[in-house]
Amino acid sequence: MFYRENGQFKTSYRSDQQVFPILQDKWAMLGLLVVAFVLVPMVASDYVYLALLIAFIILSLAALGLNLLVGYCGQISLGSAAFMATGAYITYNVVTRLPGTPLVLAMVVGGLAAMLAGLVFGIPSLRIKGLYLAVATLAAQFFSDWVFARVGWFTNYAPSGAVSVPPLHAFGLPVIEPWQKYLFCLTVVLILGVLAKNLVRGHIGRSWMAIRDMDVAAEVIGIRPMYAKLTAFAVSSFYIGIAGAMWGLIHLGSWEPLAFDITRSLNLLFMIIIGGMGSIMGSFFGAAFIVILPILLNQVPQALGIPISVATATHLEFMIFGALIVLFLVLEPHGLARLWSIGKEKMRLWPFPH
Repeated sequence: MFYRENGQFKTSYRSDQQVFPILQDKWAMLGLLVVAFVLVPMVASDYVYLALLIAFIILSLAALGLNLLVGYCGQISLGSAAFMATGAYITYNVVTRLPGTPLVLAMVVGGLAAMLAGLVFGIPSLRIKGLYLAVATLAAQFFSDWVFARVGWFTNYAPSGAVSVPPLHAFGLPVIEPWQKYLFCLTVVLILGVLAKNLVRGHIGRSWMAIRDMDVAAEVIGIRPMYAKLTAFAVSSFYIGIAGAMWGLIHLGSWEPLAFDITRSLNLLFMIIIGGMGSIMGSFFGAAFIVILPILLNQVPQALGIPISVATATHLEFMIFGALIVLFLVLEPHGLARLWSIGKEKMRLWPFPH
């Protein structure tokens, strides 16, 4: 009853093609931004920041980058953590070796380095696809694991192979306290999320979707497969590289190469499958699910008085992930984002049946 567009007339193509064509969506998004930027910093604790919010925001950006490649362009990738590691290590070296470099500039450099790596490992997509492309991108994961563990320059020749980040500053402001890290990450993800939303609605996004649906037909109507596939790999890797830089420098603070292993790549793939491939909103849904589920498995049994070990919770986490992936692939391939869209459509008709 409250979610209807009665009286909201569209008098131009521009108004009809808005990101939020319904007024209620605009107000809901404005309210969400007010809560995220104003209310949350006033009430959230350090534990909520470090264990939940910052991880959710950064993984949402990484899942968004992977979704641009897999969900919108249809190019399967299993090497996302390699591009995260590239962004993290290059950003770390820029910050460490060039003191005084703005954090945002260092992150952009790390994102560009990840973009170059994505272009190199995206070249096989011009000749192969499907499972063969997945194996080719998996090579990026194994290659990055070897390089960042063996080449001392990336770790500033640390004997243990672990790196520690110096105090960070952005635009003259410190990024040290949990609430400062949260606001910085939230701002970056908001800007990149808006850019991604407009990108997929433009001609580049349409060319990606055409390649995803049928590459031969897309080539017949004038879309260049090489340009579409490589731009998808470039943009996706840039987003994932920025997410990797924030994950390493802001969330972890210190890490070793195992922080970006193949498990991280699989988790990102799980996020977009559960959240919804080919959906910006689905990236956030999937990241929220992946971040919240382990916390629930640890906290809920304790609140109910059921003893459960950490190993059991970890096994349950993998079992639930596997079961949900199978269920979503069979019952709802478009994930939680599609369920959200169905709910909104029902609200627009309620209480009438049709």
